[in-house]
Amino acid sequence: MAIKKEIIEGTKIFNEIDSSNLKKTEYDTATKKVIVEFKNGTRYEYSDVPHKTYTQFRMSESQGKFFNSNIGRTFKYVKL
Repeated sequence: MAIKKEIIEGTKIFNEIDSSNLKKTEYDTATKKVIVEFKNGTRYEYSDVPHKTYTQFRMSESQGKFFNSNIGRTFKYVKL
């Protein structure tokens, strides 16, 4: 698991990630939106991500692989 730091504030879960591509994520349990910041500084917001999916992402052995397979190519997103 490559979660370096996790902070929970109200409905939001913030994670710093030790990954070759991902830097940090922010998940809002109320809106089901995930904001992902990549190592190159770009940020994207993914919509309608179930809490269960985000929990699986956090607990996976490789957040990068899980993200690419189960979030990045599955949910609608916008570049921020």
